[in-house]
Amino acid sequence: MMKNPNHGAIDNEQLVSIIERIEKLNEDTAAIAADIKEIYSEAKSAGFDPKYIRQMIRLRKLDPDELDEADELTKMYRNALGI
Repeated sequence: MMKNPNHGAIDNEQLVSIIERIEKLNEDTAAIAADIKEIYSEAKSAGFDPKYIRQMIRLRKLDPDELDEADELTKMYRNALGI
């Protein structure tokens, strides 16, 4: 934890600025979440399954080696379970 260089004094303007910036980002996050939800709804209306769209988004974040490992482990687990 960073100590205040003013030894207990609070820089009111800086504190208000920090809080307002966080509040703005929280508002932006909520707006972005609503936009994403709308896109999933659009995808579902177009016949796509949002569950698998989410899965594809997770997989696209992986580097190629991680993706290959995930594929191999999935195959191994499916074979072990007979599916």
